Amino acid sequence: MKLTFLGADHEVTGSMTLIEIGEHKILVDCGMEQGADIYENAELPVSPGDVEAMFLTHAHIDHSGKIPVLVANGFGGNIHATGATTKLCHIMLMDSAHIQESEAEWKSRKAQRAGRDAVAPMYTTDDAARALKQFKPHGYNEPFTLFDGVTVRFLDAGHLLGSSSIEFTVNEDGKETVLLFSGDVGNVSRPLIRDPQKPEKADIVVIESTYGDRLHGERPDYLAQLTAILQETLDRGGNLVIPCFAVGRTQEMLYLLREIKVRGLLKGHDRFPVYVDSPLAVEATNIYSADDMEPYYDDETMALKILGINPIRMDDLYLSITSDDSKRINEDRTPKVILSASGMCEAGRIRHHLKHNLWRKESTVMFVGYQTEGTLGRQLIDGATEIKLFGEKINVEAHIAQMSGISGHADRDMLLGWLKNITPAPKQVFVNHGEDTVCDLFASTVTETLGIPAEAPYSGACYEVSADGVTRLEDGNRVKLEKKAPAAQSDGAVRANSVLERLRAAGRRLCAIIERNKEGANKDLAKFADQINDLCNKWDR
Repeated sequence: MKLTFLGADHEVTGSMTLIEIGEHKILVDCGMEQGADIYENAELPVSPGDVEAMFLTHAHIDHSGKIPVLVANGFGGNIHATGATTKLCHIMLMDSAHIQESEAEWKSRKAQRAGRDAVAPMYTTDDAARALKQFKPHGYNEPFTLFDGVTVRFLDAGHLLGSSSIEFTVNEDGKETVLLFSGDVGNVSRPLIRDPQKPEKADIVVIESTYGDRLHGERPDYLAQLTAILQETLDRGGNLVIPCFAVGRTQEMLYLLREIKVRGLLKGHDRFPVYVDSPLAVEATNIYSADDMEPYYDDETMALKILGINPIRMDDLYLSITSDDSKRINEDRTPKVILSASGMCEAGRIRHHLKHNLWRKESTVMFVGYQTEGTLGRQLIDGATEIKLFGEKINVEAHIAQMSGISGHADRDMLLGWLKNITPAPKQVFVNHGEDTVCDLFASTVTETLGIPAEAPYSGACYEVSADGVTRLEDGNRVKLEKKAPAAQSDGAVRANSVLERLRAAGRRLCAIIERNKEGANKDLAKFADQINDLCNKWDR
């Protein structure tokens, strides 16, 4: 069995790993990079058409966002995920595709005015729709046979509705090896969903390290924190603007805001309005509220459901769908709560709300999730006094706050505890999904604290894995990218390179198909050759 690391290696986003078991090729995650791109990622070393199956840990775009690209380039296998992840991906991938198309349209108009070529989207809504037909849902703790010698099981990772760790049990040459991918391991005692399920066995573990260098501290009182910030903001006559991941964090905040209202914790603002300004967040909220999601809820949420109470709906809640709905939020001067995406302020309607509120001393911008280095959210957390939005400089006068302890990721000691539960201890741990130095630091911590060999691979690193041990085959790419693209590399040129690579991938897929059909009947092969030659004649100019 071979493991090739392709994404989220010494970086937080863009997760992707290739597993090769004999002739079988499997991908775990196919994520989009978000924020700063530190290292150049290795290309998938096989044709997408040769990948037989994909396994998705959860629906977040940094794990799922490039699935339509893979499908467009020839991947036709099943995409295995939990039922909740499958439902969430139906809205998230279509939303991502709309964003790709809109951005390409905007860049194309700009490029054409400058006499450059039009810009192609990374993928289209048609690509996303085709990908969604390939999803195959599973429940937690229900082992199934992928093919002879390989069984798979999803465990509850406690990070997002339907998030999972994935356990592969592989039998090769009469020996069994258990390979475990942590996915994103969740924090504990969070609203709506259960705590992470601790694994019991694994020989080889691939584990995330988002917070592998820090502790959350004692579990804070989320309600008390949110109530205090909200009270101060509304008393000043300002808005509480919360950049929120549309799926997961928005619903958790709605749960807490409902509790504040029901318990009467706020003084003098009983009917404060709450706006969810994100079509994706609205759709996700509907999914979270559906009865078929009850198997994913924690005990407290289930107790509310049994009483007929919707845990994330409340009085004075307004769901904003259209752009006109969104504009009216800032036209209304009533102090309010605004939940809007994206959570790292890199795109979406949140940027408009920041434009209208960052310069206001009475308003508060409160962060409730991890901010990747290089994002606008990280700049604000780090104390930026001026930012640029829509070509305009905005002074940062609003209060910048951060809710502690509400992270969706386990901290260092939680990750160590998750690993420590595996008995006997794994033979090898690979650390990914963390910032550059954090990956190495957490790998050292695993070895020093638990006595388990651990290392943080770079993109392109390849290992031979068996019941007898691990051998490194390729070292990976340690070359850091320039922070800015060369001046001569225009948007059109970058996209052109992307489209050219897609064409090359199609060519590699064609070669693979030819090899798979080499035993076919002569008349069928001759017909196939004629079709290829006709296509070549059309384009050989």
